[in-house]
Amino acid sequence: MTNATPLLSVRDLHVSFKTNDGIVKAVDGVSFDVANGQTMGIVGESGSGKSVMVSAIMRLNFGTDVIVSGQILLNGIDLLALPESEMRQVRGRDIAMIFQDPLSALNPFYTVGYQIAEAYLVHHPKTPKAQVEAIVLNALDKVGIPDARKRIKSYPHEFSGGMRQRIVIAMALINKPKLLIADEPTTALDVTVQAQILELIDSLREENNSAVMLITHDLGVVAETIQQVMVMYAGRTAEYAAVQDLFDTPSHPYTQGLLRAVRSFDQSTRGSLVSISGTPPSLINLPEACAFRPRCSHEKGPLSACATQRPELRTIGASQSACHLSADEVSRVQREAFSK
Repeated sequence: MTNATPLLSVRDLHVSFKTNDGIVKAVDGVSFDVANGQTMGIVGESGSGKSVMVSAIMRLNFGTDVIVSGQILLNGIDLLALPESEMRQVRGRDIAMIFQDPLSALNPFYTVGYQIAEAYLVHHPKTPKAQVEAIVLNALDKVGIPDARKRIKSYPHEFSGGMRQRIVIAMALINKPKLLIADEPTTALDVTVQAQILELIDSLREENNSAVMLITHDLGVVAETIQQVMVMYAGRTAEYAAVQDLFDTPSHPYTQGLLRAVRSFDQSTRGSLVSISGTPPSLINLPEACAFRPRCSHEKGPLSACATQRPELRTIGASQSACHLSADEVSRVQREAFSK
């Protein structure tokens, strides 16, 4: 889905969980590529499968009650086929992750310096102590922690939320990973700090020529920071497009609904935001046809393809969209949705 040689290539990824109520299909046949130096955004409502998908890439959600299939290729190596001992070498060195809640991601009993050093020593165990300290101080300086030599001995609770997020970023990037996964890294931060964190991640991406996957449910977050966007709904890909194409000519009715629910600063203050009716479907009883159909105002009735066939990704305009609407119908819907 990108012309550049992919660093990460995910093919037909399925992640399901066994529960007392049935099989939960959290990720249902997702495919995408991420190239070196690229930032890819993954957006969608809570429960759309974003975090489960990236946890599968890190192999953090494996267990007896989890069913995972497909391929996750990092530089051509299938991570799903690696023994756990080899996967532990990949985590933190080749792929690193920034979690939603930095306070939960940090251990309250150890100083931040100790925890960042530990992340480095896992992959460089013979590094002299003085050199490790210099590396940790340099990492803290890069993420903008003031007076790093003093704060290296501080504990997580002694930092603000924004500073804790910077520390987690320093820990994730200490080994200069090829792929950085940021799972809603600006949650619960004020807008000024959000912008600082996103700028920091982007500058470090450029410095290390690494790839970034940015997971969020906030379309405003992705507007300035990414090149490609994948919109997820009910564990599936609803739309995939370059960011400008997604904002200018969204093809899937769900993407259009997400965009209409956000008012930009240059829009008129008249009128109200338009919400998407209904609720996401149960991941235990996903329909074989279009999962978005019960909430879609453009579905064509009980005998149509919308009700009988699962839509596959196909090119509509500048996007790849999983929708049964024709290109002409999509154009008409776009005009109706964004001319009001």
